Amino acid sequence: MADWIEAGSKAPDFTLTADDGAKVKLSALRGKPVVVYFYPKDDTPGCTKEACAFRDQKAVLTKLGAAVFGVSPDDVESHVKFRDKFKLNFPLLADLDHKVADKYGAWREKNMYGKTSMGIQRSTFLIDAEGKVAQVWKKVNVDGHDEEVIAALKELG
Repeated sequence: MADWIEAGSKAPDFTLTADDGAKVKLSALRGKPVVVYFYPKDDTPGCTKEACAFRDQKAVLTKLGAAVFGVSPDDVESHVKFRDKFKLNFPLLADLDHKVADKYGAWREKNMYGKTSMGIQRSTFLIDAEGKVAQVWKKVNVDGHDEEVIAALKELG
């Protein structure tokens, strides 16, 4: 379990497979802001609400020049079902071995009903056009999170 990546540090590069089978390499996206959000599981209540909020803000996010990527340990097949069911309009990336989540600090010990286990801590990283982490949300509350991300993007200019 790695420490959280903090604002001001260089975003760890990664290459992951998207729901359309394409390889997404973070460093290839330099020149525009990137929103990378880690979520626990496809088609669960909180994750669906979060994904649909980003979906509904697509026009605003595009206007701000941002690319959005959802990352979870689910496989591409699961992502395709989730994307299609909710008409998601941004890529979902498969981090099967949770190596990327670990690099960012999003793979953490969780405690639910007295049981501890390892899993994704819902978190979002705003990466600027130069590849630096501009802002980190470590324990995302889904309600209004899309608005927080948009506000931070606007501040980024």
